[in-house]
Order: sequence, then structure tokens, then C-alpha cells
Amino acid sequence: MHPREQTIFALSSGRPPTAIAIVRVSGAQAGRALETLASRRPAPRVATRALLRDAQDEAIDDAVVLWFPAPASATGEDVAEFHVHGGRAVLAALFAALSRFDDVRPAEPGEFTRRAFENGKIDLTEAEGLDDLIHADTDQQRRQALRQLKGLLGDKARDWRRQIIEAAALIEAGIDFADEGDVPEELVAPALARIVALKDEIEQALAASAHSERLRDGLVVAIAGAPNVGKSTLMNALARREVAIVSPHAGTTRDAIEVQLDLGGYPVTLIDTAGIRETDDPVEQEGVRRARARAGDADLVLWLTDARPLTDQPMDDLVTDTPRWLVRNKLDLDAENQAQIDAGILAAGRGLFRGGITEPGSAPERNFAISASRGDGVPELVRAVGCYAEQYFGAGESGLLGRERHRDLLRTTVEMLHRSISLRDRGDELVAEELRAAAFSLGRLLGRVDVEDLLDVIFRDFCIGK
Repeated sequence: MHPREQTIFALSSGRPPTAIAIVRVSGAQAGRALETLASRRPAPRVATRALLRDAQDEAIDDAVVLWFPAPASATGEDVAEFHVHGGRAVLAALFAALSRFDDVRPAEPGEFTRRAFENGKIDLTEAEGLDDLIHADTDQQRRQALRQLKGLLGDKARDWRRQIIEAAALIEAGIDFADEGDVPEELVAPALARIVALKDEIEQALAASAHSERLRDGLVVAIAGAPNVGKSTLMNALARREVAIVSPHAGTTRDAIEVQLDLGGYPVTLIDTAGIRETDDPVEQEGVRRARARAGDADLVLWLTDARPLTDQPMDDLVTDTPRWLVRNKLDLDAENQAQIDAGILAAGRGLFRGGITEPGSAPERNFAISASRGDGVPELVRAVGCYAEQYFGAGESGLLGRERHRDLLRTTVEMLHRSISLRDRGDELVAEELRAAAFSLGRLLGRVDVEDLLDVIFRDFCIGK
């Protein structure tokens, strides 16, 4: 029997030992396995207590079982669930009993969800939303994944695809009735008007979701600056634990150190980079090169300074358009050094430095004064980064696109709709062909056409049992 036709089983709850463990079985043999192990097949969707026994009539566990006949199940196939005590020995005995049935095997990662997709229970965007929900680390990631799991993007895409197909049908009807005088124009004009409105709607969805797919990975914030200005100390203060080595010796940090934070529900990856300076040490040179590269790829750079005047620090050393905030550290220094810092900040506010750190008239929250060692000003900095993340990702409620794949296919759809409009004077046949291609692009978004290679990539990252 082909593996796709075999019955599969897997643990669908947490890693043992647990109070209760759920073992799910899906496929044509699910009912037989349930009848054999539980001595009966209970009424559909009714939790029923049963003593499970193996082929030797040895008791496995006192369990609760459920029966979900096809197609009214999560996968669209016959599904049985065994709710057993979550000890390793119990699960091992149940797995061994299930493995003895013909054409019953352990499930591969994501195979339950893949079968649900292949049986039309969910579309590909909903499957991706489920994967994102499982891996969500912050509240905002959870919210976005849940919106996608509810099918909001899929519903929109289906509606867009339906409108494109209807418009294409009008265009093709105009082609078929080309000898009927004014009939073609009566069909083509409203079809093109619908396409123009649809193109604008999809473009608005793309604009509203400008950064929403980045929410899955999080905002990247790099801490950069000269050596010994307190970057690692700030890293530890923001992470609230010692993740970076703090030393008075310059060049201690040689490679980038990363830590994931949850700021106001938004995921933030914080990077502590090597001190940026000229050096003859080849290892430190590589660290400086990597620091510049990571800062250039970041979404926000926190540029740290210390007691030295800003004119003595290489603030323009980063060639990047990444927004940079000036963070003056070591407020616990003596008054003389503090006065030097204040003088440097004043000069920066007058536009002495370039590169996006501060500019005349820039918002005051882009300059911060902190003591990373004592914690002074750190909560204000954390709140500001959280607000920046919220602005960067947008409110989130209007963002439909959770992955770059979604954005690429919608861009392609918009391009084809635009071409269909521009080709109006060159023949209705060309217009209809572009509309067919646009509908095909949205079909790929939903996973209904030409996505077999993509499915292997998506579902292999799922948990076993999902």
C-alpha cells in the first residue's frame, strides 16, 4: 500500500511523562484499531471510557477513547483518539499494539495536517497559520497566526480568485461573441472595471502588511559602538541575565551574540556586536567586519557611547541606512565625565553627526541616557524599542500576510492584473490569458495548483502528531 494510503498514528500531546497523553490515529484502519484495542467502537464524537488491551489480551491502560468517522474529522479520514495516562511505559505499549496492525505506521512530521490539506479540510494558508501558531513565542505572533489559521487570508484569496475568474469569463464571452456588434464591449468594459478595483484592493492589502511577514522572525536590534562603551553590559541588562561576557579589556566580544526577547508582545532579536575600531588583530578584524555586517542588516541600531566626547568616537563608521538611536551609557560616572557626554549630545542634536543617528529636529526619544550597570534609563529604552517594534510591524490587525511566499504571489498577481489592463488595446485574448495566469497565482497561494514541491518543505517543519 502507498504510504499516503496507510493509516498513521502519533502522540499529539506533550512530551511524556504527562498526566494525560493523546494518541491520534488517522486512516482506513483507525476504526479496526479502535474496535480491537477498546473492544468496541463508541458513538461518534462521544468520549467513552475503555480498558485497552493488546493482542495478547494484556491490559495497556484504563483510557478514554473517541471516534471521528470520515469526513467529519480533522484530517477528513477516519480518526480515533486514545486519551491515556502519559507515562512512557503506557505509550510504548500502545504504540507497540498499534504497530502490529497491517498498513498502520508512525506518522511523519506534519502528516496529519498534510492529510487535512489534501482532503480539503484546510487550505495551505491555514496550514501555515497552524505551523506559525505552534511556534509562536509572543502574543503578537500568536494573534497573527490565529488570524491566518481562521482562514482570513484564504477567504480573501478565494474571493479575489473568484472575481478574476468571473472577469475572465466575461472577457472570453466577448471573444466568443465578437461578431455580435456591441456585445463584446458590453461584456469587456465591466470586466476591466472589476479588475482595476481588484488590483487596487490587493495593492492595499500588500501595503497594509508591509512588515507583517517579518513578525514571524522578529525585529532585529543591534547594539553597536566602540569597544568598552558597555554594549555587553546593556545586553545583559536587557536580557535580564548574563548572556555576554563583560570585561574592561577592549576586544572581549569577538563574535555577535544573540538573544530573543518579548517586548510588549513583539519578538525582538537583540545582537551584541564586537566593538568597532581599527585593529591589527586579524581575529578582532573579523569580529569588526561581522559587527558592521550585522548592524547593516538590523532593523534598528542602538549606538552606544561612553564618557568620551562624541567627536572622538567613530559614529559614522557604519555605512547603512538602518535607523540608529544614540544611547549614552555610564550615567554613574563622575560629574566631569557626565558634562563631556552632555556636551557631545548637544553637538549631536545640532546635526554634527550624519548617518541617521540624530538629525536637527529629530524626535527626542531617539537620544537616551542610561546606566547599563545600575539600570538607570534602561526601562525607558526598553519601552521605546517596544513602541518602535509596534510601529514597525503596524497594529497587526490589518496585516494578512504572514510569509514572504504570500507577498511574492500577491505581487505576481498584481503584475498580471496590471498587464491585463495595459493589454486591452492589443486584443482580448491577451487580456484573458493574463487573467488566467493571475487566477493560477492565487491558486498557488491557496495550495490548490502546482505546489507539490512546496508541500514537502512546509510540512517537514511541523511537529510529529500534527
